[in-house]
Amino acid sequence: MRTVAMIMAGGEGTRLSVLSEKRAKPSVPFAGKFRIIDFTLSNCVHSGIFHVAVLTQYRPHSLNRHIGIGRPWDLDRSRGGARLLQPYQGRNDQSWYKGTADAVYQNLGFVRENHADLVLILSGDHIYKMDYSAMIESHRQRRASVTVAVMDVPLEQTDRFGIMTTDEDDRVVEFSEKPKDRDKGTLANMGVYIFNADVLQHCLSEGTEARPRIDFGKHVIPSLISESDERVFAYRFSGYWVDVGTIQAYWETSMELLDPSCELDLYDTNWLIQTRSEEQPPVKIGPQARVSRSLVCNGCIVRGTVEHSVLSPGVYVSPGAVVRDSVVMNDTWIGPAAVLDKVIVDKLAVVGAGVHLGHGDDFSIPNRNQPDKLTTGITVVGKSARIPAGIRIGRNVLINADREEESFPGGDIPSGETV
Repeated sequence: MRTVAMIMAGGEGTRLSVLSEKRAKPSVPFAGKFRIIDFTLSNCVHSGIFHVAVLTQYRPHSLNRHIGIGRPWDLDRSRGGARLLQPYQGRNDQSWYKGTADAVYQNLGFVRENHADLVLILSGDHIYKMDYSAMIESHRQRRASVTVAVMDVPLEQTDRFGIMTTDEDDRVVEFSEKPKDRDKGTLANMGVYIFNADVLQHCLSEGTEARPRIDFGKHVIPSLISESDERVFAYRFSGYWVDVGTIQAYWETSMELLDPSCELDLYDTNWLIQTRSEEQPPVKIGPQARVSRSLVCNGCIVRGTVEHSVLSPGVYVSPGAVVRDSVVMNDTWIGPAAVLDKVIVDKLAVVGAGVHLGHGDDFSIPNRNQPDKLTTGITVVGKSARIPAGIRIGRNVLINADREEESFPGGDIPSGETV
């Protein structure tokens, strides 16, 4: 039986604030050298799935450049391989994708062209390692129409997920989207689905106003559960899985990587995460530098202090500078005696000499323009921003992309402000 994978990679990721302003969420850098989508792509090839479609929409250019013809994942194949699919205007009902199910519906030609028996539908914006072949085998043995990957979550977090209620055979009997009542169980929908190809084509082609085909979690899966002739089963996953869809989750997950007991093993040679890498020279550590509990990627030059932080390729840390509890992305320059404390800095930023990013002890002042995104003391600097020397920038501050030194006419930026 032939299995194809369709990866949802068109999300805007608004909760990641300025980090996804110029790129789709799946192409946000993570763990220094990787992009978020690398985990899903690597899972596919390790699971023996080499017919992979990546469905893009929002700001696809960075993602397109990163995936290319799929060579880093062994997906540059004459038969199968990686295909980047984007929405287009047509004579029928092709248009911008309205949701995950609509995106697949508009690209059902990929399923038919590859004569697929099973369709694996994945999200390109989660951090996890998963052998999909085990889930596929469970799907076959149960003679399921649809299999949904689920994992146990704490009871107090069930209102953040779609929750599946199952019988004693793990057949799904009810689906509740972010339930406020905590009596629906603790099996959270991971956004990983296996469909029989004929079932998928039928349920998407039969969409109506009463039963729309916009989103899998909100529309398609609940309608299939209600149909007694469709066999919808849950597949329980017990490994590491994180949605880094918020600034807080992104920062926390990045810091977890620095813990020796972290469940996500990036050094497992049997399940390596593949990525597109640029050639960079080795890391250089200066005579007065000090690096502890950190990830430091190729091309970095460290002449200051790096504590409990993640440095992407090409970061320069000047003498006397201190980087603490922070994530610093590619080719950022950090000036002499600058201090970065609990910050996320996007690519190509310049932090002037003596700047204090993340200044002050009061973490409680939320960002006035983005109170739903910056509330925990993390200050975020957008891509290519240039921060002038000698100023202090507080907590929960957002500095947008491409800001020049002239954007800071008043000098210091208090906590909770936006530049």
